[in-house]
Amino acid sequence: MRRPEVTTCLSDPHEIADRIIAHTGGRIVLGLPLGLGKSPHVANALFERARCDPAIRLQIFTALTLEPPPLKSDLERRFLEPVFARTMGGYPEFAYAAAQRAGDMPPNVEVNEFFFQAGSRLGNPDAQRSYISANYTHAVRALLDQGVNVIAQIVARRGDRFSLSCNSDMTLDLLHARETGKAGFLLIGQVNDELPFMTGPADLPGDAFAMILDSAKTRFPLFGPPKQPVSAAQHAIGVHVASLVKDGGSLQIGIGEIGDAVAHALILREQRPEHFRSAIDALLVAGQVRPPVETGAFGRGLYAPTEMLVDGFVELIRAGVVKREVHGAVLHGGFFVGPRAFYAALRDMDEEARGRIQMRGISYVNALYGDEEGKRAARVDARFVNSAMMVTLLGATVSDGLEDGRVVSGVGGQYNFVAQAMELEGARSIITLPATRLHEGVLQSNLVWSYGHETIPRHLRDIVVTEYGVADLRGMSDERVIGRLLAIADSRFQDELLDAARRAGKIDPEWRIPPEWRGNLPERIAGAISKAAFPAYPFGTDFTPVEQRLLPALQHLVESGGKPGTLAALAARAMRGPAATPDEEEALARMGLGHVQGLRERTYRTLILGALRALP
Repeated sequence: MRRPEVTTCLSDPHEIADRIIAHTGGRIVLGLPLGLGKSPHVANALFERARCDPAIRLQIFTALTLEPPPLKSDLERRFLEPVFARTMGGYPEFAYAAAQRAGDMPPNVEVNEFFFQAGSRLGNPDAQRSYISANYTHAVRALLDQGVNVIAQIVARRGDRFSLSCNSDMTLDLLHARETGKAGFLLIGQVNDELPFMTGPADLPGDAFAMILDSAKTRFPLFGPPKQPVSAAQHAIGVHVASLVKDGGSLQIGIGEIGDAVAHALILREQRPEHFRSAIDALLVAGQVRPPVETGAFGRGLYAPTEMLVDGFVELIRAGVVKREVHGAVLHGGFFVGPRAFYAALRDMDEEARGRIQMRGISYVNALYGDEEGKRAARVDARFVNSAMMVTLLGATVSDGLEDGRVVSGVGGQYNFVAQAMELEGARSIITLPATRLHEGVLQSNLVWSYGHETIPRHLRDIVVTEYGVADLRGMSDERVIGRLLAIADSRFQDELLDAARRAGKIDPEWRIPPEWRGNLPERIAGAISKAAFPAYPFGTDFTPVEQRLLPALQHLVESGGKPGTLAALAARAMRGPAATPDEEEALARMGLGHVQGLRERTYRTLILGALRALP
């Protein structure tokens, strides 16, 4: 398929859809970038045309379709609807996602994703059946094999130049394939003024695009999920990880509370070393076998070859932790998504500072092939930090799916970074996870004996970190791996895990858990993590002060949902106590419970008041 020589700027997405249909003959393989970079108006216009005309065949290949999570209860709606309006309001809905949720996908449309928003598609049979399992670096190959002929993404504009901004990841690799004659497709850009203009390889001339959608009517605010509070356990994980990072090395971290915790701990190590040393001293447990503890400041600084540019990296750059330059940049990333304040921070950076953050193709960031010698020289002492749902006692990692085959999220780049850690001298793969989780009111261990699905097999085991410590597993026998993981398991589950290992004959039947490991309980972590040095929102939040007070109370209420005795105790605390204080009344009013009517609202008010009073 020949690419048009002249870029056409249009204001109507339906006209762009009609031109695409005419150019492709109505058989469209549409690639939409992972996450934020999708062009919603072009995608929706093509979907509408396909729904109305069964002769059109539309296949959409994408990942991480961003949507507000479904609200499961009236209390969730009362709390989250205003938050979502502030942080995600105005972001267009994707018609294909709405049809998929409703079970109303036209027979001539197929949607394939290789990564889901975590948990969002567990109950969606259509999405589960059409999921494509692929490593991030191999997703481009899958798209090429399917005959991609259209790519549509949002871009930043500066005169006649256009920046791929939030999603250079797959698009740059696809453009390289087009330049070398391995692909032929139309690149469609949709201008969005809220995107920061990222220079370097992401900065493209207008003639790279077949058409540009540029209209005030198609502008929209970017999706900006609110930052969640970082728990004491997550902060403890962050401290452990920060103690593994060498000055002058390289760092990759991901989105979420553990990523925030790692970034905060690294900044604490740089700027308030006495607080960092106090925390790591309190967290270390005798007998655990781990790499040496790093506590020094970052004189040479770190370089970040990271799949995802998260706002924590902006804070690390500001703090002078990430400052080691490689090819004129301190960070090379593939894509970004985050709070709206993060996008503003990138837009507001001076040109020189933003130029030191370069967006590249995912093949550059997530793999060593292509300039391997240069990458090996740059990625010294790399620490690749990724999260998991579970880890087996033999060292396998479960990150993307359930043992019945349903997909929670996707492999993404986790395997890519684990493999790099094995291939780079001095590098380590660090898998992080809280030691426990609460599932339907029942406490469960995230360290398990075995599981019927694996994302990273045990032969790639390296370092595992929970709030209770660091387990160095590389090159160890199965028996030593079991012992080291038991050392960082929650003590309430250690005995049953040890019994499973004994039954399998994988550990000496006479071996016993040392007494010093028996204190792996939340109380020890709470004592080691001070609220002054480790705030719930280390990098700010979109939650208002009253919402920050409400959030832990509502979480406590959710965790008490299956325990009638606990709910009764909360109600009694509210009814037997004094009248609501002004702060409590403000919180209740925020939930629409200032003046209640009916039994349901009176019950809500009583339980929330009791939960507010139950918090420390």
